[in-house]
Amino acid sequence: MPASPISDTSTNNMKPKNMCISRTIDLPANLSVPDIVEAIQDMGRDHILLESTNADETIAGSADVKGRYSIIGLDIDDCLRFEYRVGNEYVTKVPASSGEYLEAKEEISLKSCGGIWSLLAHRLEIAHVTEGNEESPFWGGFMGYTTYELGLETIDVKVDRTSAHDNRPDLCFAWVTRSIVVDHVKKVLYLQQLASLGDNQGDTAWMEAVAPKLEKASQPKSIKSTRQTPLRPGDLVLACDRIKVSRREKRAWSPVRSPASKFSMSITQPTADSYESKVRRCQDKIASGDSYELCLTDQTTITRLRSDPPHTSTHNTTDSILLYNKTPRPAPAKGAWSLYKNLRTRQPAPFASFLRLGPATLVSSSPEQFLKWDNRLGKCSLRPMKGTVRKSDQVSTLADASALLNDPKEKAENLMIVDLVRHDLHGVCGSGNVSVPRLMVVEEYASVFQMISVIEGSYPKSETDDLLANMSSLTIKDDKRTKYTGLDILAASLPPGSMTGAPKKRSCELLQDIEHHKPRSLYSGVVGYMDVGGRGDFSVTIRSMYRWDDEDSVIEAEEKDTEKWHIGAGGAVTALSTPIGEREEMLTKLNGTLGVFR
Repeated sequence: MPASPISDTSTNNMKPKNMCISRTIDLPANLSVPDIVEAIQDMGRDHILLESTNADETIAGSADVKGRYSIIGLDIDDCLRFEYRVGNEYVTKVPASSGEYLEAKEEISLKSCGGIWSLLAHRLEIAHVTEGNEESPFWGGFMGYTTYELGLETIDVKVDRTSAHDNRPDLCFAWVTRSIVVDHVKKVLYLQQLASLGDNQGDTAWMEAVAPKLEKASQPKSIKSTRQTPLRPGDLVLACDRIKVSRREKRAWSPVRSPASKFSMSITQPTADSYESKVRRCQDKIASGDSYELCLTDQTTITRLRSDPPHTSTHNTTDSILLYNKTPRPAPAKGAWSLYKNLRTRQPAPFASFLRLGPATLVSSSPEQFLKWDNRLGKCSLRPMKGTVRKSDQVSTLADASALLNDPKEKAENLMIVDLVRHDLHGVCGSGNVSVPRLMVVEEYASVFQMISVIEGSYPKSETDDLLANMSSLTIKDDKRTKYTGLDILAASLPPGSMTGAPKKRSCELLQDIEHHKPRSLYSGVVGYMDVGGRGDFSVTIRSMYRWDDEDSVIEAEEKDTEKWHIGAGGAVTALSTPIGEREEMLTKLNGTLGVFR
């Protein structure tokens, strides 16, 4: 039987009247997406960018994974935000920033709203827009992330919350009312703003200012290319060849020296012995029948001097209901943003993202789409990715990679995750409504080849009038909804099956123990959007790095600030795995991202 639909606590059964104002302008030929961001945004503020960095790539065999769109969320500091931490009994509603005066932060009881997903569903339903630019995939709505630990909570796997960083959000979504969508196929920009029906113009002066800013940025003297010489197969090198790496067991820094400072950067990554030992533990659990496949991961940390000046932010992570104002935190202009531009050049991917949201910063070049849906069609699709081959002189073509990935172990990894995802979808879509149109297909990316499958599901089309009429005005217990949306699919599918194992819940429990209950955090979570038009699109947070503001520290002797970055990497362990092979796969995935620090 399908799972119960997500409840909603709306007390208004009248259809809201909302619209999306949209204008189209030409995309200057010599401007990249980062150029556009820098031209129109204050780089000292929060940012959300979902970019198809491989849109202009011409890699043979990769046409089906090119991204058509990039989405730039505007004025993120001024956006309403919802944050939730696993284990809390409330959702935090963070008000938009407007001026220097104090603003109230609200804690909403989960019992009163029916849960975090119901709260988000309610917001989407009352702001629903029925008409807009059909060429644009996103008109406005939620943009943000969820962590791996949020997914664990959805499947009732216990999460250890005893660390000093318990106030970090496991879910953070900004309500974006202004956005720019880059259509890489038609070479145009869609400038968009949500407004109430009847407010035909709204405050759209910002739209008039975009074209002149882009024209100025496109002048030859202002062009700052974010592209380097294209990578050739085998060009990626191990970052550890250029940077001294400390052993995790020593818990010590091995800093890279520079003439300007006694400390520049240190890297701590898993040792060969520790990672291979974890692989053997996974295989012991598989041999005993506890799991078919375990997606083992580990993390590398990079501590480096912070070059960013402080900037104004409204984030406050205190647990109580507070008034809060603007406090300094680092800007992304010279630090995280530079890392992102470097990574997007090294590893072009269809689902790259840059988020500076609340206390978190995420830099990602993910090749893996997690979930995409359209409530108007009643359709959704997931495309798990399992099976990785690094490009080299020996493996330089799609045919070479396909031959290598045509291996019982690689195919077993992919097939077991396909079965797991089918099971997740059946819980919402029901029997007979799930199909697998693409099974174990090899795709080419800038530095690796990947095996993917596509699983599709169908559910009843959603009509906003029907949904609002069926919503309860009380709690989840009184809910009378019988319709499903993509948000139900999202809630039922976390954490991503490609990052867990099969069966999902038991595998996650085993991995918690094998990985010593260390949080994966943003790594293995998802990033994306939920649109007021009834659509959604999320990627899996892999090939990425992230940092938290609360890990910044000071080297007192030098009076310099440091920041800590985390990079997660791993792979699926099966009975056919070898410890050395799994470690090499982990390093292959790690070093493409780690290389930006060299």
